[in-house]
Amino acid sequence: MQWIHTFSLYLFDFDGLLVNSEHLHFAAYVEMCRRHGYTLSWDFYRFCLAAHYSSVGLRDGIFQEFPELKASVPAWDELYMEKKAIYQELIESGKLELMPGVEPLLNALQQADIRRGVATNSTLAQVEAIKKQLPILQSIPVWITREDYQKAKPEPDAYLTAIKRIGKENDRMIGFEDSLRGIQALKGAGVQPVLICPDLHPQLDDPQLVDIPYFESLENIPEVSGPIG
Repeated sequence: MQWIHTFSLYLFDFDGLLVNSEHLHFAAYVEMCRRHGYTLSWDFYRFCLAAHYSSVGLRDGIFQEFPELKASVPAWDELYMEKKAIYQELIESGKLELMPGVEPLLNALQQADIRRGVATNSTLAQVEAIKKQLPILQSIPVWITREDYQKAKPEPDAYLTAIKRIGKENDRMIGFEDSLRGIQALKGAGVQPVLICPDLHPQLDDPQLVDIPYFESLENIPEVSGPIG
């Protein structure tokens, strides 16, 4: 894995990139709706489409699907807090796995003593629960969670906070994301972005991603010197 030496600072998203947690987020939204008497009939594909494009995509989609829910609970933050609590229960049940290619990449970065960190919209409690299940994640020394910055992705705050904490002058920085929102955040922070997501995902057609390096998984990055950037 010689290409890792091309960069001096590695930044990562978390959900859907390092851990296969998106299905649990989906399940939490479905359960949140069920507790209010509504059946969210979306498939996982539609959920990802709403979640990955906009910070308000899920709110708008669910309220459009269930206008009665919006009428009875107009404050989305209240519903989102319910969803967060359900998600916390799900991750503590021990059902998470690493995404393909994560463990060898993290091992290689640790052995090479290359600086690395995570910038996530997840909370500290969520991150800690997942790290207990997947010990390799503890090899990442810096974690920027939702409590550490003001504006969520696609704003660059999370990555700027990470850079302020572990960055150095003249760093060659690279960041990995699985969503358009995340790519926008990386670009806003001045970091070389790389998109990691399944082939044929609808976001691949977005013109903002035309010139962004793309791989189906972290294990698909070619073993050549400097394949990115």
